[in-house]
Amino acid sequence: MKKRRAKWGLIFCLPFLITFLVFQLYPILYSLYLSFMFQENSRTFYFTGLDNYKDLIQDDVFWKSVANTWKIWLLNFIPQLVSSLLLAILLTQYKIKGATFFRGVFYLPNLITAASIGVLFLALFDWQTGSVNNALTGLGILKEKVNWMSSPVFAQLIVSFIQWLMWFGYSSILLTAGIASISEDIIDASVVDGANAWNRLTRITLPLLKPTILYVLVTSLIGGMQIFDIPMTLTKGSGEPAKSLMTMVLYLYNMAFKYNDLPYGATISYGVFIIIIIFSVIFFKVLYGREDKV
Repeated sequence: MKKRRAKWGLIFCLPFLITFLVFQLYPILYSLYLSFMFQENSRTFYFTGLDNYKDLIQDDVFWKSVANTWKIWLLNFIPQLVSSLLLAILLTQYKIKGATFFRGVFYLPNLITAASIGVLFLALFDWQTGSVNNALTGLGILKEKVNWMSSPVFAQLIVSFIQWLMWFGYSSILLTAGIASISEDIIDASVVDGANAWNRLTRITLPLLKPTILYVLVTSLIGGMQIFDIPMTLTKGSGEPAKSLMTMVLYLYNMAFKYNDLPYGATISYGVFIIIIIFSVIFFKVLYGREDKV
């Protein structure tokens, strides 16, 4: 009987296992294999050892893409965490009518594809026919139309704003769930002890919310380091102006598929993977290192 159950269990797991092996594990291992190769033509590869990784370390464009990715992520994540935390506190600590409705509204941008939002903002900030320039010049705020996407700073701010718009609602839902999971007995006990709202927030809610904040931080880091579709849509893959929107994954895409250098593209992918792992561990240690010592 147990063997029969095990057999049927394996049969039901086979679709997932086959999908995982073919579409996830095989590409991971094959890209690792490619990262040690040199591509002479579309069908000829030669083993070169760590040469691709040495070239990656000395690649100024790659390190610029790393810096760009970090800037865009930080400009997005810090406002995202603050706004989503404030929203979660307001929707849980205060009895606001229509709180469920507001959660749905704030989460709605997350359901729209990033490429679609990128196309929308490309139209809004078009310097000739964009609604932003037309509105500002119509109100007399600007005398002449501004080419927003010609400025590296504005270009990165626009991408960061799009990222914030898409994800702060999702983060607020996670933080709301984290706050709701805190036992009311702890809150009631603190009220009896004379703790005011600020003390309850800083001494109880935020410390107990640390696992949820860590989850939001790490998942945001993983997603932020892989940002591709918005810069791709806004710049058509060029990463302009001044390569300010050349993110790591956009650079990977250009090298692998635009310039047909698959081994170097695979090397970049593992460079991105290593960066994500290192900083995920650092953030985890920063948030939990003190507790482990105690």
